[in-house]
Amino acid sequence: MILECLVAAMFFEARDQTPDAQMAVAEVILNRVEHEDFPNDVCGVVYEDRQFSFTHDGMSDDPETYTRHDDAEALEEIRVIAQDLLTDGGKGLGITSTHYHATYVRPFWVDVYDLDGRIGDHLFYTCDGNKRNC
Repeated sequence: MILECLVAAMFFEARDQTPDAQMAVAEVILNRVEHEDFPNDVCGVVYEDRQFSFTHDGMSDDPETYTRHDDAEALEEIRVIAQDLLTDGGKGLGITSTHYHATYVRPFWVDVYDLDGRIGDHLFYTCDGNKRNC
């Protein structure tokens, strides 16, 4: 179940991104699992209320229902990355980020966190601990 939750998040949040960008999304989820302010398991983090847009967009949350060739190919690659991350303890890129968003949106919380950088079409952030408890 853990693998399926991580794969779903990676697929819906970054299936059209590079493997590094997909891995970065997964690492945010794994970083949240380790953070005291988030649920302590992958599925809890992924399906926490309104944290990831795919969980409340009204569309299927099952990557298997997306059968276009490019989706199937992305899903296969994402499964490998996710399994490797879970096997390695989530230390793929070694990022510390607990938040990210697509470059084309500006969430209300962006000024609370420190920008770590951009990978693909996502900006990644970590709380510095001084601006607010996160």
